[in-house]
Amino acid sequence: MTAQVHLPPIAPGRRALIGHAVPLLRDRLGFLQELRAAGPIVQIAIGPKLLTVVNSHELIHEMLTSKSHQFSKGLLFEELKLFGKDALPVAEGKRHLTRRRLMQPAFHRERVSGYVQTMRETVEPAIARWRNGHQLDLKTEMQLIAQSVVMSVAFTSNPELESARALLTSVDTVFKAALRRALLPVPLLERLRTRHNRQVARAGEILHQAVAGIITDHRTNPDHYDDVVSLLLAAQDETGAALPDDEILSEVIGLLAAGSETTAVVLAWLFHELGRHPELEQRLHHEVDTVLAGQTLTAAHLPQLAFTRRLVSETLRLYSPAWLVTRQAIELVQLGHVTLPAGTDLLWSPYTLHRDAALYPEPLRFDPDRWLPERPQPPKGAFIPFGLGKRQCAGDAFAWTEATIVTALIASRWRLRPTPGASPRPIGEITVHPSSLRMTAMARESRPIREAA
Repeated sequence: MTAQVHLPPIAPGRRALIGHAVPLLRDRLGFLQELRAAGPIVQIAIGPKLLTVVNSHELIHEMLTSKSHQFSKGLLFEELKLFGKDALPVAEGKRHLTRRRLMQPAFHRERVSGYVQTMRETVEPAIARWRNGHQLDLKTEMQLIAQSVVMSVAFTSNPELESARALLTSVDTVFKAALRRALLPVPLLERLRTRHNRQVARAGEILHQAVAGIITDHRTNPDHYDDVVSLLLAAQDETGAALPDDEILSEVIGLLAAGSETTAVVLAWLFHELGRHPELEQRLHHEVDTVLAGQTLTAAHLPQLAFTRRLVSETLRLYSPAWLVTRQAIELVQLGHVTLPAGTDLLWSPYTLHRDAALYPEPLRFDPDRWLPERPQPPKGAFIPFGLGKRQCAGDAFAWTEATIVTALIASRWRLRPTPGASPRPIGEITVHPSSLRMTAMARESRPIREAA
C-alpha cells in the first residue's frame, strides 16, 4: 500500500506562471522573513518549480539530525560543485563521511589552538597597513584578512596583495554564479558561451592555477610543510591508493572558498555594530586592554575574552552569514504533519530563524549580553550558525577562534568609525553581506592595564 502524501500549504502571493519569483528576487531576505508567518513548513513556487520552506526550528533540527539520512544537500550545493566536484562541503553519502574523517584532524580544537600564532602573525601586518584617518572598504578588507588566514594556516601560503585580490574576485564570481543557477535553474544558459559564463570559467581557471601551484610546491618540498595540503597528499582512499590530484585540488579550492567568505562578513557586520554602539566598543577595548595588558595575544588569552566572544555570537545571530540552506528528500519522508515525496527540494534560512521574535526577545536589537550564561538561552535548534548533525561545519572551531582573534587585534589598535549618513543593508548573496560598508580607521592610543602585584 502506497503511503499517503500530505504536502505543505502554498504560501500566499503566488502568481500565475512566475509563482513567488518576483518577491524572492526583489528582496530575498525580507520575503523569507515574511514566510515565517505562513506556518512551520510551506511551499513556494519559482515558475513551475515548487520548493518547500522549513521555518520551524524543531523541524529543522529533526531534518538535520535524526532524519538527516533521508536528505541530500540539494540545489545550492549541487551548483557549488563549480568549486570542486567532490570537495567536503558538497560531497554526499559515504564519500562525505570519508572526507570528513580525513579532514577533521586538521580542525580539532586542540589543533586549532595551535594555529593562534599563525593567525596573529597573518592578521597583524594586514591591519598595520591601514592608515590613520583613511576610509576602508571593510567587507573587502575582512575578506582579504580571512583569505590570508586560511591560506597561511591550511596551505602555508600567503600570496602578494594583487594575487590575493584576484583570488578573492574569482571566489566571489563563482559564488554568485552558483546562487544564480540554484535560484533560477536554466541548464541551457549555463552551457552557452555568454560573457557571464566566460567570466565564471575564467574565475575557475584562476583558482585552479593558484591552488595547483600550491600543491606542486608541497610535492616538491614535502619536508617544508605540515598543513592541510600535506594531510591530503599523504592520505589514502579505502583501497590504499593516494587521492587523485583533481580530488586534492577540489578539497583545497573548497576550503579556500569557504574560508574567504563566512568569517569575513561576520567581522564586517561586527564592526558596523560597534560603530553604531560606542558603549559596546568601549567595553571591547577595556576587555582587550585588560586581558592582553600589552602582551602578545596567545591561545591562553582566548578564554578570557568573554565579551569579545559574545560579540561574535550576537553577530552570528543577527547577521547569520547563511540566509539559504538547501536539502533534497532522497526518499519519502515525514516531517512534522506533512509527508514529502522523494525528490522534494527544501530550503531553510538561518538568517530568518535567528531573527524570529518567538525565539529571541527584541530580535533586531544587537545585544551581546543576551549570551550571558545567566540569561535565558534559545531552545535547542534555534541557534545554529554552523549547522547541525553530521553536516555541521567541520571548521566551526576554526571560525570561532579566527573571529575572536581578528576582533581583539583590531580593537587593540584601531577604532573604526562609520561613514556619516551611511546605512548598510543586508544583501543575500552566497552569504549575507552589507550593501556597502566604508569605515574610517582611527588609531587608538594603547593603554595596557596590568594587575597590581
